[in-house]
Amino acid sequence: MNKFYLIGFLTFLPRIISGNSPDSISVHDTLLSRTLSEVVITANRFGSTGINTPEAIKIAGEPAIMKNQLRTAPEALSITPGVFVQKTNHGGGSPFLRGLTGNQTLLLIDGIRLSNSTTRYGPNQYFNTIDVFSIEKMEVLRGSGSVQYGSDAIGGTIQAFSHQLRTTDEALWGSSLLTRFGTHGMEQSIRGGITFSNSRIALRSGISLRNFGDIVGGDTTGKQSPTGYREFDYDLKGKIILSEKTSATILYQDVNQMNVPVYHKVALENYAINKMDPQKRKLAYLRMDHDMNLGIFKSVSVTASFQNSREIREMQKNGAATLRIENDKVRTLGFSAESVVETAEIWTGIIGFEVYNDLVNSTRTDISAGNAVGKRGLYPDGSSMVSMAGFTVNSFDLGKWIITAGTRFNTYEIKVNDEALGLTRLTPSALVGNLALLRKLSATSNLFASLNTGFRAPSIDDLGTLGIVDFRYETPNLDLKPESSVQYQIGYKYLDRKVRGEIYIYRNQLYNLITRSRVGEQVIEGYPVYQKENSGKSFIQGIETAWDYDFSQAWSFHGDITYTYGQNLTKNEPVRRIPPLYGRIAAEYSAGNWLLNIEWLAAAKQSRLAQGDKDDNRIPEGGTPGWNIFNINGSYSWKFITIDLSLRNILNTDYRYHGSGVNGYGRSLFLTVGIDI
Repeated sequence: MNKFYLIGFLTFLPRIISGNSPDSISVHDTLLSRTLSEVVITANRFGSTGINTPEAIKIAGEPAIMKNQLRTAPEALSITPGVFVQKTNHGGGSPFLRGLTGNQTLLLIDGIRLSNSTTRYGPNQYFNTIDVFSIEKMEVLRGSGSVQYGSDAIGGTIQAFSHQLRTTDEALWGSSLLTRFGTHGMEQSIRGGITFSNSRIALRSGISLRNFGDIVGGDTTGKQSPTGYREFDYDLKGKIILSEKTSATILYQDVNQMNVPVYHKVALENYAINKMDPQKRKLAYLRMDHDMNLGIFKSVSVTASFQNSREIREMQKNGAATLRIENDKVRTLGFSAESVVETAEIWTGIIGFEVYNDLVNSTRTDISAGNAVGKRGLYPDGSSMVSMAGFTVNSFDLGKWIITAGTRFNTYEIKVNDEALGLTRLTPSALVGNLALLRKLSATSNLFASLNTGFRAPSIDDLGTLGIVDFRYETPNLDLKPESSVQYQIGYKYLDRKVRGEIYIYRNQLYNLITRSRVGEQVIEGYPVYQKENSGKSFIQGIETAWDYDFSQAWSFHGDITYTYGQNLTKNEPVRRIPPLYGRIAAEYSAGNWLLNIEWLAAAKQSRLAQGDKDDNRIPEGGTPGWNIFNINGSYSWKFITIDLSLRNILNTDYRYHGSGVNGYGRSLFLTVGIDI
């Protein structure tokens, strides 16, 4: 409780000292979701308008995140068209893009890779290590990203952006305080923030303290224990104007999650203890931006980054005498340099290179009767992975036509020193490209076709995993090649002042997939033994559409629906974990200081199951049932105070996102009070 008081005091201290006007940097920076000139970043790695970008890209902005009181970064993506969020545990959340997730979907923060060499195949928790209060928006690029950002973007790219900083003519202080509470003790959160700006400097800092109780599900589910956990985060971002053309940006984020249980392990697999304590991530970067305007070279940006992630897993079965503690740490150094190039009004592009270096430390300790015995960790200790790449993406505006093309060459050096198998050195490489042709049908609509190739390099998680993962026991395979993909897409976009819509049809061909294969009838510690190999050839295809209609100044409507179909050609069965047909319909009323949002979320039954789905104890026999959920969100703003109230799952329905290890919220009420001065 003392931390709560400290956050409140630090939040309002600048206001007490300065007495300045609060009109400087608002914590809820306005993101105009209805503007005709919406700028997107991730599609081409340089700014472009959404209507003229031949990609399936969507933005989840802070206003939408706040008014829907979305708890975490993964849950904030749940209202984004084309994104299906699976939750193995309450402290996780794994977004699916076009049927793929985990290490086949690339995660970024401010252009820096969050995904690393131990990012696991299938659902994982890494995107939940981003404090949702510390970001301004998230951009979801479906079906693309390997050319722009490298390995893992086979399903697409998700990028979180910290708040943009702006200088002001006068020296101004600002502060904010946000508190949120949920019924059944499911959430108690407090966030305090401080801002400062003058003509040369802009600063922003924040502290988040969060306590999540056990999830109370709908109808007959009741309390799912243990699912709750605690979290303490803080962040700092600064921008310094060094000259008329040069600026420096620094950022530091520190996320700490404690006692994060894996519920289905306790409920279904006879574990007395199965949790992550702690689950941590630190990120620091320095970015230099310079407007050079030297011939075709218009600007240059150089970024150096440091990231450290740590995960300690504690496991003990009921009646067992041994407590197993696995400790994994990944240190990532990154460097990138890129330049925007441009000529006349026809050609805009970017050229650059980047380097990432991962060092993995992994240990295991078995404790029994007070004795501690050290053993091999989940990964070979001291393993490393170096990635080096050069890339270019270009857009040519020819009036009625826009042509986009790009290419990347990526090479790797992976060293895995296994106790039993010795030192292995792999040097895979990949050359990928994309090409898109867009036709402007009118000032408000266009039609495009695109071809994107992608890849995923074998990682340390692929090569060196030894131990229990999900419902299996994995052994290493040190002879793997990169996965690859070829995605074809046709898209239509429409955008005017009342109606905004899009529809996409795609097919993604997947080759050399790294899949888990059963090793005979071997069993270790009660689990069947699996090993990874390049044995998969599959395709995933689908349709995505989303539409918004402004009926009047006060009323607006939204609807989206996504259908995904995947087939494993090698095994002649469905692709694992393919989401069912799902969608969202929402109506919003906004007048004066009042806002009301009513939404219906629905998913069909998923009964197309791979053998791996049938073996997964998180998926009910015969498949995951369909469901319908109704929520109401309302808010009222008065001067510097905003009150948000959210009633979730009004009908108290039992439901579960396909593949999840926990059921969703039952009927519950969440209250958020924000003060911004």
